[in-house]
Amino acid sequence: MSNAQATKPTQPMPAPDAGTRVDLAFLHHALEIRPGSKENFVQSLPFSFRDVTAGAENEFQAVVLGKRADVDLPITIESANFFKNMVRRAEAGDTSRKTITALERYLERKNHVWENSWVRFPEKCLNSYARGVFASDLLADKASPGGDLRSDAGQFRFIRAGEPMIRIPVSYLLKLALADVIGSAPLIHPRIKQTGEQMMAHFLNDNTSPEIFSFHPVRSGAGSRGIGRPLATETLIRFLFTQLLVQYAEQKLGLKDAGQEVRVFFSASPPVMQHRLNECLSDAFYRFLFMSPCLSGWNRGEEKHTYMTLCHEVLSRSQINGIAKLREAGIIQSNLVILPNSSNISLANNGTHISIGSEKLATLLSDPGSGFTARHEKLLGDLVIKIAEHFLCLFPGTYSASPCRLNFEDFHPEKILGFLPHELDYTHLRMLWRRWKKKAANRILGRPVTPFGPVWLDRLIRRVFGLKGDFVPDFRLVDYLVSLLSTDQSPGLDGSPGNSARLGHDLTQMGVFDTRMPLYQLIRLREFSRMGYTGFEHRYYSIFEHVLTDMGNAADMQTLITALAYQYVLNGEVTHAMIPDTPDVESERRQLFFCAALNLPFCYVKTDTRNRFLKTIVSGISHTRKSRRYPGYTRIKVKDYKLALVSTLKKDGSALIEDLRLHGVLADLQGRIHSPDTRSACGRLVKGILDSRKKQDPMTCPGDVFNRDAEQYYQETLRKQHMAEGFKILISEFSGMNLWAGFREPVFKDIIHTILPDTDLDRFLRQVKHPLMAHDLPAEQIKKLLFLIMLYVNMEAGHAAPRQLSARRGE
Repeated sequence: MSNAQATKPTQPMPAPDAGTRVDLAFLHHALEIRPGSKENFVQSLPFSFRDVTAGAENEFQAVVLGKRADVDLPITIESANFFKNMVRRAEAGDTSRKTITALERYLERKNHVWENSWVRFPEKCLNSYARGVFASDLLADKASPGGDLRSDAGQFRFIRAGEPMIRIPVSYLLKLALADVIGSAPLIHPRIKQTGEQMMAHFLNDNTSPEIFSFHPVRSGAGSRGIGRPLATETLIRFLFTQLLVQYAEQKLGLKDAGQEVRVFFSASPPVMQHRLNECLSDAFYRFLFMSPCLSGWNRGEEKHTYMTLCHEVLSRSQINGIAKLREAGIIQSNLVILPNSSNISLANNGTHISIGSEKLATLLSDPGSGFTARHEKLLGDLVIKIAEHFLCLFPGTYSASPCRLNFEDFHPEKILGFLPHELDYTHLRMLWRRWKKKAANRILGRPVTPFGPVWLDRLIRRVFGLKGDFVPDFRLVDYLVSLLSTDQSPGLDGSPGNSARLGHDLTQMGVFDTRMPLYQLIRLREFSRMGYTGFEHRYYSIFEHVLTDMGNAADMQTLITALAYQYVLNGEVTHAMIPDTPDVESERRQLFFCAALNLPFCYVKTDTRNRFLKTIVSGISHTRKSRRYPGYTRIKVKDYKLALVSTLKKDGSALIEDLRLHGVLADLQGRIHSPDTRSACGRLVKGILDSRKKQDPMTCPGDVFNRDAEQYYQETLRKQHMAEGFKILISEFSGMNLWAGFREPVFKDIIHTILPDTDLDRFLRQVKHPLMAHDLPAEQIKKLLFLIMLYVNMEAGHAAPRQLSARRGE
């Protein structure tokens, strides 16, 4: 222990006044911040080069390919009382046949792609180990092995032609397939078995789509750069591992023989056909079809399922309550609105959450004698989040995207403004809506227009006047509740303990949220007392076109911004008082993020804004002008604001950029901003989507055509691209494992020989590459590759064992 550590004060600092006072002298002493040169200072900051751990949680889309008579989703719909009752009422003339016709069209679709369907297969296909895992997961409380089954356990089993069958979601199929792989080799090495059993817990089953979080944390300082590349490497290998489990399940569990194929891939927005199906269903039946039963990840899975039902009910209610806010804001000016379905589909959105943690802060929080407590963690964390939010407009469309084409008839504000009424104040909401209408190609005689109501009329007007709608780079961020706005009485980021709970209580009383749910935020503080690490979860990523560069560079940029925020705080440049905790100030900085997601060219900032940090950034923009439409506001180009942020990072974060080895990342970011069509994630995704039609502009495609082409591109082309990217990384990582086995850990060499007794590792990888990409790798070869990846994960987890685990998952 150093002298500085030995003399740390044993008492925490006094509670800050109103949650805003930061005792810099105490923090410098507790955190061992080294004054003197700028290099020494930044190297001692939290989240500096050798201080960061990271993990990711990826939500993937899942589809089942097969004929209507073979796949669970259409079978379940047709056999449900809901469908039978609708048919009877339509035949009796008690209701319109419109809904039944729409359901029948859905069931008669010709492409045989069933989004988020469950799978069904004979129970005998599972080995005894996997059957034991399944039986355990059906318990009401897995901590009580001899206890009762879940009350809904019967829906996961049925009898067909006298044969016991299993029906489960794809998200749980992945875990069960891994269990079958582990149980298929009784002489499997203990290291592989133990690692495989630990990996099963990483295949979560709590939402509509599969959620898979990092098999092990990664750390900075292990290579020539920061955290981004190792995190992207872990993600790619985890994605490839998932593809192997899918192919194993299709063969070993009899899915392919039963006419079912499964695809798991990056796709952010709810599928077009699921949207259409949702319009035909009640909210309860939608939840029955698509809400996860939560078989994996929680001891009391049925209670978790009840919680997910609550989430769906709350978001559906919030969507309807948003209409009233649009009326109050003056955006809806008559009683003519399109009522949304009572069943909201936003939980079918899929994104990626990247969490980063600080070892330095975790060490202090785990030591009661350090004087650094949860109060300091909260005080600093909230301020860091407020600072970081100013930089978030750099990310949508730039590093990840969910491209979407909207037709003219989609432009009802009560539909496409999504949850924005709960995320922006009325002033910024009106500004954003006006700019969006002006940007969209919906003009008659030069004046922006919005739809009139009936779909048939809106489509007729679209055809007559050639109204094209709009293209949005990252529509998921508008279509999902990503960050709730504070109230006047309960600021969510003022640094005071319990502020999230107080805000949640206010929002519950307003009918927007529920106190039983965690507060939705763009960046969420991960508190040591709950998570076992301390850091931040960034929750705004959609689809990465190229994981290594898009996700990797985004994670590096996220780390740089976080470290810079701590630099600002710990050198006294930015305080809570400089970024007031009021809804209008909060909305002012977040509008920039949503403008970037929508690709709006301009936004408006108060000329005399009370946000002094924002004012400093805006002062670096050379071309601004006073708004004629909005007196007291300055109009700025969103692109100019992004470039001002890059300049701020270079100027204020020069020593951090040097410490984190991120010069290339900054140059890459500038290139993405200046050439978005060719260098941004959105631009490259759009190019891939349009290639099949030999087009270059998404506005030349109708909305449904572009969005369906996008889904097909993600399902096949991009999935295979990510697999190839992952396999290339795997070859490189296995070379390192070979060296490790030869020189550092001889037992690894013996285990590899047990898995591959007749060939060497390099030759095996060359043999399996093409069959794997062609979806034609035999099950025995798949098992060997899975075992090798488990061994690799064991090695990597061992490297990270002494570190704080920022890959740990929690709500």
